[in-house]
Amino acid sequence: MIPILLPIGALLTGVALLLLGTGLMNTLLALRGSAEGFSDQTLGLLGSAYFLGFILGTYVCPRLIRRMGHIRSFAFFCAATAVSLLLHGLIIDAWIWFLLRLLTGVSLVGLYMVIESWLNTQAPNDRRGQVFAVYMVVNLVALALAQQMLRIDSPLLFTLFAVGAIFLVLAIMPVAMTKLPQPMISDTPAMSLRHLWDVAPVAFSGALLSGVAMGAFWGLGAVWAGRMGMETKDIASFVSLVIITGAVMQWPLGLLSDRIDRRVALALISGISAVGGLLMAVLGAHGNAMLIGAVVFGAGAFAAYPVVVAHLVDHLHQEEILAGSSALLLVQGAGSALGPTLAGALMSATVPTALPLFFAVMFGLCAAFSLLQSRKVKDVIVDEPAHFVPMVRTSTASLEMMAEDQMTSAETTHDTEADPGPDTLYTQDTANQEETIERRSTG
Repeated sequence: MIPILLPIGALLTGVALLLLGTGLMNTLLALRGSAEGFSDQTLGLLGSAYFLGFILGTYVCPRLIRRMGHIRSFAFFCAATAVSLLLHGLIIDAWIWFLLRLLTGVSLVGLYMVIESWLNTQAPNDRRGQVFAVYMVVNLVALALAQQMLRIDSPLLFTLFAVGAIFLVLAIMPVAMTKLPQPMISDTPAMSLRHLWDVAPVAFSGALLSGVAMGAFWGLGAVWAGRMGMETKDIASFVSLVIITGAVMQWPLGLLSDRIDRRVALALISGISAVGGLLMAVLGAHGNAMLIGAVVFGAGAFAAYPVVVAHLVDHLHQEEILAGSSALLLVQGAGSALGPTLAGALMSATVPTALPLFFAVMFGLCAAFSLLQSRKVKDVIVDEPAHFVPMVRTSTASLEMMAEDQMTSAETTHDTEADPGPDTLYTQDTANQEETIERRSTG
């Protein structure tokens, strides 16, 4: 594995530095905005602006990357993000921040596309899944470590804004120095949202509802912790704990989803997240006891979307995986954009405790619908069963890596099958006929 990772070490170092800067930025802006007197509703809108930029960037950034190339694009988007971060610290105005968050969302999806398309072309076909897993580990570790930089100084001072910008500038250096050949950004095939719903309604609803909940967490989680009386260093520990628990639990929950009906697994995972939200609401006023809720919430919340993606892949032909995953990413992004606005308005109209209750309701709905569908309709896998792939925020470029890895796994499984005898052929033919009848009977 090391010989494979060494050539892409510059890319992994670049993304680690990038996420140290942007991971600090997300929490810092929530705390600074709250300290400046922004209402919860305003802070929610700012969180939504970031995810709106993320959606917009999926259409804008591929053209810019094709025009400038990967290295110059990476430098361009890093510079835009660093400038945006510094301007947040210099100009305290909600409308200016809204535009800056929109710009940040566009820039970050461009940065993800550059790194992930590069990794996609550098990873050997039979090792794409492993490279993608390492990339996700780097993502989660960097995001968790970024929160701890809140201990350096007060969010009311300019220091942390400068620190975040420094990491964004440092991220340019290893990428600019690499000798790796620059790939091309390919056009992503399209799939209609209606077809996505028809193929896998559980995946559609799971992406939307988990996106709503997680968008609210990223946009307002630190604000809620501050409302509960936590100091800045405690807020850093709270966010880090949710991320680390989510990272650790993705693998066991993912393996579980590979072995049982994935809709039941999603219901279980969403149920865990909902219970975590309830515990956060109940224990929020009891100091460090609320970290119990944070652990339970993180354990399930980060595994929900990867299981949703795997469930969708189960219901697509191999040539449809990329288009379907891209459409699902759009649904999840729309939910992420909607979540902070809804949760912020709810917090402003009621009490801060409404935020974890909001998490519980969204994941509770996801669990209920998944369980209902598992009892109502038998699950039928189209080609080959998917394999769970851990993931966090990503772009269509990484979906290409995931899709090709799934197709390679399916081809390997097919090629290594032993030559069947007459009895085996008869059994397979009978099973295929039964599967065809079963598909027709289930619509």
